[in-house]
Amino acid sequence: MIQLNYRDARPIYEQVKDGLRHLVVTGALQAGDKLPSVRALASSLAINPNTIQRAYEALEREGYLYTVAGKGSFAAPQSDVNAARRTALLLQFDTAAAELLFLGATIGELTARLETTAREKRGV
Repeated sequence: MIQLNYRDARPIYEQVKDGLRHLVVTGALQAGDKLPSVRALASSLAINPNTIQRAYEALEREGYLYTVAGKGSFAAPQSDVNAARRTALLLQFDTAAAELLFLGATIGELTARLETTAREKRGV
């Protein structure tokens, strides 16, 4: 499910958050799918439950998850992902694209990568 890299400079909760976000974005977790409990995931990853709780709370704020009291956490429908996250990602994209252009990447290279990603997302 989620792979942790203890040599990664990012905090563990961010790795968990990114791993779960990736599962939702790629469709491995469909809208309404129940996520493992905080304790179960912490146990399987051999980390502190507070780390998992922090990742779940961050993903809930971003709109990728929702929690039902007494039931657990679930993957949110894509339409529920908030516009702020989309805006933040577009700003990151703009920054990365500008730096790549500065480093010599061509518009054609960037366009080809974007088209490849779009094709992979559609499963073409």
